[in-house]
Amino acid sequence: MTTANCLLYCHCAHAKVVPDATKQAVLKALAESGRPFEAIADVCEASARKDPALARLMAQPGLQMIACHRRAVSWLMHAAGTELPDHVVVHNMRTATAEDIMRALDSRTEVVS
Repeated sequence: MTTANCLLYCHCAHAKVVPDATKQAVLKALAESGRPFEAIADVCEASARKDPALARLMAQPGLQMIACHRRAVSWLMHAAGTELPDHVVVHNMRTATAEDIMRALDSRTEVVS
């Protein structure tokens, strides 16, 4: 994905820390929105494998991630050998609703809950 408004959705497939209902609602809303996005099964797993795709994604201008806590994503990127740039907006599915996240995508601001 090379758009200036790149979206990365983490399905948190292994850790089970994000409510299933929230993940499903966000994924459904993204699909129905027509927005281009990239989905990854689990950022934690990709980090553990040091997946080079993470560095590519972190270099995308305008990146917004839909995952979990920003501090967790930051440490995961560091462990993967890349960094989470300050300009990347991270939406936290652990604390925000799907509706809040979808609204926040337009404003490019992190949901505070």
